[in-house]
Amino acid sequence: MADIWKRLKKSKTGLTGLVIVVVFLLIALLGPIIAPYGPYQTDIISSLAAPSREAPFGRDSQGRDILSRVIYGSRLSLMISLGSVLVGILLAVPLGLFAGYFGGKIDTAIRSLADLMLAFPPFLLALSLIAVIGVGMQNVMLSVGISTMPIYIRLVRSEVFKIKEQDYVEAARALGKNDIGIIFYHILRNVFPIIIVQSTLYLGVALLYSSGLGFLGLGIQPPLPEWGSMLGQGRTYIFSAPHLTLFPGLAIFLAILGFNLLGDGLRDALDPHLKGE
Repeated sequence: MADIWKRLKKSKTGLTGLVIVVVFLLIALLGPIIAPYGPYQTDIISSLAAPSREAPFGRDSQGRDILSRVIYGSRLSLMISLGSVLVGILLAVPLGLFAGYFGGKIDTAIRSLADLMLAFPPFLLALSLIAVIGVGMQNVMLSVGISTMPIYIRLVRSEVFKIKEQDYVEAARALGKNDIGIIFYHILRNVFPIIIVQSTLYLGVALLYSSGLGFLGLGIQPPLPEWGSMLGQGRTYIFSAPHLTLFPGLAIFLAILGFNLLGDGLRDALDPHLKGE
């Protein structure tokens, strides 16, 4: 970990992404303390009020403070993003490990499943799944997580093909270790760095997809303060009160930027070819 941190500190983009992500995590954790108002506190007289000293981000159509809702929305949006990536990892990584290690018919079946899922654009796949299983936080996590599976399967599978030919894997076989033990002890730990990098990048993708579902009214439902649903509610007033969409949109943009920059920095820090530098 010290070696990874030493190399990550050399990456300006990685450090910038780390700072952005940490700031959003702190905002999510400290939301009830730093938010000036409650996320559901209405003031009809001040509805659609422009940004001011009392409400720096303005107020929405029901007079709720947009800054407070963006702060509280960071909890929901980041939780959904993290949950979606975890679903993708738990479902796809074992499939990729088995496909790459065993090959043959198992590889053909799993690869065909991944190719079939890749036939659909990921967001369209998530949209189709949410239309079938219904709206709600858990369903959004599940649908977005499933849409990320094909890339994880193909990525892990290709790495396992290279790793399983290494000497230490052959030595483990010679010592009598079974296939499951080799897969989850020797191979998974060497595939793990690539999973971390891909997951960091996919946190931004999952946030984008979940916000898109919320914008279409198929994600987290109002009055919960989720960034995508806030965008969807504010689009009606985009010309008369653009601040309703401006600030949730900026939050989405900055969070995705942070995840992408951090993912790029981690990719360089975890690259085994750079360990000798």
